[in-house]
Amino acid sequence: MKVFVGITGASGVIYGVKVLELLRRAGVEIHLSVSKTAEKVIKLETDYDVQYVKSLADYIWDEGDLSAPPASGSFGIDAVAVVPCSTKTLAAIANGFTVNLIVRAAEVGLKERRRVVLVVRESPLSLVHIRNMELATMAGAVVMPAAPGFYTRPKTIDDLVTTFAGRVLDLLGVKHNFTPRWGAR
Repeated sequence: MKVFVGITGASGVIYGVKVLELLRRAGVEIHLSVSKTAEKVIKLETDYDVQYVKSLADYIWDEGDLSAPPASGSFGIDAVAVVPCSTKTLAAIANGFTVNLIVRAAEVGLKERRRVVLVVRESPLSLVHIRNMELATMAGAVVMPAAPGFYTRPKTIDDLVTTFAGRVLDLLGVKHNFTPRWGAR
């Protein structure tokens, strides 16, 4: 399986890092683009080095490179995850405004009828955000707000983030057993 992951500058980059770690463990071919703002947020919100985050991918693409293979439907990406997805990126995807490779990869996923998961990290939501979520959903994306569940009784933040990231993998169609399932206690 070939998955494109875009990490934008929204708060919650830890979700993107954990998705990459789980995809790596699942043996998925990972194509990654980290926005310049996301690089700053990684440094602000985590103890991770940006190079470590990039090392989790098989291929790294500059956000400005619209000639990169993931910008084309013929390249054959199986699924796209934007984790976290800023509301700026959500707006661009929902309205077909190609501002960078992350948006273009999501647009390609939508036009090719592939799985596209947008982990929106914003609160509270304005009507503009909600309408953009509606447009993205109508186009075929799964909008997954970064709202972790507590049914697994997480003991640590990592437990919480891992369970959420596991749900992202589920929506991407990646088979795994990295996270607890409801009723499996």
